[in-house]
Amino acid sequence: MKRHNYMEKGMQGIFLLCATASILAVALICVFIFANGIPAIFKISPVKFLGGSIWKPLENLFGIFPMIVGSLYVTAGGVLVGVPIGILCAVFMARFCPKRLYQVIKPAIELLAGIPSIVYGFFGLVVLVPMVRNLFGGSGKSILTASIMLGIMILPTVIGVAESSIRAVPESYYEGALGLGATHERAVFFAVLPAAKSGILAGVILGIGRVIGETMAVVMVAGNQAVMPNSILGGVRTLTSNIVLEMGYASGLHKDALIGTAVVLFVFILIINLCFSAIKKKGSEQ
Repeated sequence: MKRHNYMEKGMQGIFLLCATASILAVALICVFIFANGIPAIFKISPVKFLGGSIWKPLENLFGIFPMIVGSLYVTAGGVLVGVPIGILCAVFMARFCPKRLYQVIKPAIELLAGIPSIVYGFFGLVVLVPMVRNLFGGSGKSILTASIMLGIMILPTVIGVAESSIRAVPESYYEGALGLGATHERAVFFAVLPAAKSGILAGVILGIGRVIGETMAVVMVAGNQAVMPNSILGGVRTLTSNIVLEMGYASGLHKDALIGTAVVLFVFILIINLCFSAIKKKGSEQ
């Protein structure tokens, strides 16, 4: 019995150590980013940094507003492409899909989640860019291409969370709708789906986080132009792309400005996580 107690306490200590290490890692990242980025933002001027439209490091012009707008456009486009398809696919898999077909689709979606970003980017460069160029003109590297690419990338996240939420709805909701005379389709879409909305929204929030944080695939298909986008067929540079493209050779204030860009990106991700926590808390209260 003593040996069992010692083992239990030892495992508790290991778990506590792992949890502490995770918290410490996050804290160190936050300290590094904010300690280096915030002074740079105030040195440049918050108004010029966040509201400036010109990014020319050689002339000490560090306006990231085009990158903020570009990130928002690409994020919105990715959500518009990926979320409706993902939710409808989740509904099909949870309530309409035959068992044999489900055994094929489910592993395929899980495999889609494991594909590296660089492979998605290569697919976009070879397939999507020429397709958009042939259909709409221009270079093909644009907001539209990046949105389609990111919409495909968030499908596994949205489908997985939404399907689990739909399956977690009590069967009595579906049976009650049938008992009131609803068809199978109406019972699913008007009784089961609204009951799973908290979980579905959580999947959407996680998908948005994936879109905002994506770098390599966007670098390969978005055009990487640090200017205000004038149409969905124009090139764009996101916050993550700006960091990865220039951090390798940046120095001095230029490097600090890129870290300041990471601060802005960190704040966006933090807001998304807070939204996810609020939605999760609201769902548990209901």
